[in-house]
Amino acid sequence: MTSSLQGKVAFITGAARGQGREHAVTLARHGANIIALDICKPVSTIPYEMSTSDDLAETVALVEATGQKIYAAEADVRDFDAVQQVVDDGLEQFGQIDIVLANAGVYSFGPLDSVDIELQRWRDIIDINLTGAFHTLKATIPSMIAGGTGGSIVLTSSTAGIKGLRSMADYTATKHGVVGLMRTFANELAPHKIRVNTVHPTGVNTHMVTNPQLVQWYSDHPDMANNVSANLLPVELVDPHDISEAILYLTSDAARYVTGLELKIDAGFTERA
Repeated sequence: MTSSLQGKVAFITGAARGQGREHAVTLARHGANIIALDICKPVSTIPYEMSTSDDLAETVALVEATGQKIYAAEADVRDFDAVQQVVDDGLEQFGQIDIVLANAGVYSFGPLDSVDIELQRWRDIIDINLTGAFHTLKATIPSMIAGGTGGSIVLTSSTAGIKGLRSMADYTATKHGVVGLMRTFANELAPHKIRVNTVHPTGVNTHMVTNPQLVQWYSDHPDMANNVSANLLPVELVDPHDISEAILYLTSDAARYVTGLELKIDAGFTERA
């Protein structure tokens, strides 16, 4: 088997930076053309800086530097019509979608007790992380089925999709929720040779985890630090490329019979006693 993705087209949400950018560049290096989407604007209840238009432009440049093509657009995964428009525009340019990475997601922190989470934060995180993943599937699956050649869908979950993490019932609920989406669609899409899996990273060295606001919060509340650290293996944060390597495997022919899998790239976090 080979990891070559020559002739494939990958649709990736949350692609302006972090894991999404790394996935786009990695898949492009292995031959895929890319359709990239990101919000590129603030969300009031998220306490760190969101991606920008410049970030998305940098992703475009990095993908083009591999020799592959990319269509990128700014859109909010909470808005189904906007997601559908990006999908339609990408299909007009490339003619197909073979790989879908539902990667867009946000994270917040505090208060110490989840019952005190403000309602608007709850709504935003549910709408972006879970409803946004469903919008991504709803917009892309029809063309994949119509293409008749199968495909691969990977939803980004988390160690919070396996364990309950304190102070973040909203985030944890969404990451469990995308596992439910994966299991359902793995069953429904198998007759079409479309595989559906999730990845479950531990803390990843991206702005979502290393931003000053979160670093300060955990410094002020050291008893909460096990939410993002305390891996079994001696590493505090894994690299985005570690997740991209798992994505590459799941989207390649090497995983042609892998579906319904919850793939942990967690340095042993979920096995910690």
